[in-house]
Amino acid sequence: MSQPFYVSPEQIMKDRADFARKGISRGRSVVVVSCAAGIALVAENASSSLHKIGEIYDRIAFAAVGKYNEFESLRQAGVRYADVRGYSYDRRDVTARGLASVYAQSLGAVFTAEQKPFEVELAVAEVGEGQEDDHIFRLTFDGSITDERSFVAMGGHTEQMAEVLRAGWTAGQDLGETLRLATAALRAARQPGEAGQAAAEPERPSAAAGGTVEDGVGLEVALLEREPSRWRSKRRAFRRLSRSTLKALLEG
Repeated sequence: MSQPFYVSPEQIMKDRADFARKGISRGRSVVVVSCAAGIALVAENASSSLHKIGEIYDRIAFAAVGKYNEFESLRQAGVRYADVRGYSYDRRDVTARGLASVYAQSLGAVFTAEQKPFEVELAVAEVGEGQEDDHIFRLTFDGSITDERSFVAMGGHTEQMAEVLRAGWTAGQDLGETLRLATAALRAARQPGEAGQAAAEPERPSAAAGGTVEDGVGLEVALLEREPSRWRSKRRAFRRLSRSTLKALLEG
């Protein structure tokens, strides 16, 4: 009787991590940045209906890169968690920290117990009354979680994006400056000739593909407003930026 082929647990975990990283790196990037007006969420997205950015609860938003069906199932689970917790206890009990902890447990369980890990990377953002109160949590495919106060870059070439953000970010920036910085970071991730540039990546999105375009980059942009507009509920801070609004801010 032949012996079963043995693979060490360390090798299994390494193979799963490499598989997930490759899948994530093939996706378009996302940047989440804190600014004076709130928290800006900017994603490269050729689709006008398959969103990578979404509202979770009153002052909490979600952004993701990777496989759409996987991160969309996580987004929906987060909305259900927030609704149940807010209804059962109090709306103030729904926090980005609690939601990020739930996501971390789910991602960690899938990574260790399932045959295939999720090919996703997530950001959960909660806008505060002041910029020092903002929370941005980054979650990776294995359930690792980090708390960031200023910005997060996800997807392929995160080092290049983070370098641009570190060089240009300052506390108190207005929304226009923040969006121009985020756009510059996304462009840095797709400069030709960079190591690891995938030849089989989808064609660059255009204006016809949906979303506003700046220098050839199709954008999906939302803002967690620090002081929601008066015509909206004071509880709900999430607002998608229209093409005209985004264009005016980028040109300003």
